[in-house]
Amino acid sequence: MLLKVPGREKDLGGGLRVSRLLPALARRTVGPFVFLDHFGPITFEPGMNTDVRPHPHIGLATVTYLFEGAMLHRDSLGSVQHIEPGAINWMSAGRGIVHSERTPADLRSVRHRLHGLQLWVGLPRAMEETQPTFTHTAAEQLRPFIEQGAEVRALVGEAFGRRSPVKAASATLFLSVRLRAHSPFTLPALAAEVAVYPIGAGIRVDGSALALHTLGVLESGQGCTLEAETDCTVVVIGGAPLDGPRFLMWNFVSSTKSRLQRAAADWRAQRMGAVPGETEFIPLPENLPT
Repeated sequence: MLLKVPGREKDLGGGLRVSRLLPALARRTVGPFVFLDHFGPITFEPGMNTDVRPHPHIGLATVTYLFEGAMLHRDSLGSVQHIEPGAINWMSAGRGIVHSERTPADLRSVRHRLHGLQLWVGLPRAMEETQPTFTHTAAEQLRPFIEQGAEVRALVGEAFGRRSPVKAASATLFLSVRLRAHSPFTLPALAAEVAVYPIGAGIRVDGSALALHTLGVLESGQGCTLEAETDCTVVVIGGAPLDGPRFLMWNFVSSTKSRLQRAAADWRAQRMGAVPGETEFIPLPENLPT
């Protein structure tokens, strides 16, 4: 049976509204994925500020994927990366990293659209306190291939005999599948846990309707048949389940609650580093649990 998890609308400020799919009451994780936000498509007018000021992470890897637009990533390692559609940006926070995501200078004065996904992958417990890293894999390294008449991109992990060059921390699956209207697509059991998410139009999963802004979680170890009334994209996420429960607090993920509290204290005291050239930061929220 397909578990349908509807997104919850969140306002991140500056006109940036997202649909949050994970975590949810019905499902906390899918494979190693502990967080999924879908933003856009949003049209921004000249002068609108969509910058995400410097903020911290621990115990997770962020995965940013764009369908439209561009973002400028900076972090406390000194990384500066222009993020464009089709690329994968994998930032492993480990014991702690600080980063910002801003509108590139060339888009600030023009009308532009932004559309993409922000995902978090929980790190294995043995990697929660490792050195932070940032890796950019360009779209040219993630070229699509044709499978069953659909255009598929293996963004992370392996599918249909193709393996992504992105190095994940554990068994992780992240695909983009461009379905053709009225052409059924068989998705095999590619991982222990798998979910599908339609972009642009609703689809049918084994004949069951899956609406926009709804995550469809498959039964463990099962594949499915996908079909759409119109051409559209379906994102597939999943992988091996995490090695134990994870706790989330604000931008922090850990296998222990005490580590979350220590990270909060470190950020409040500004002990987690800074992004070179940045003077702003997002303060620790006042209503966090103690």
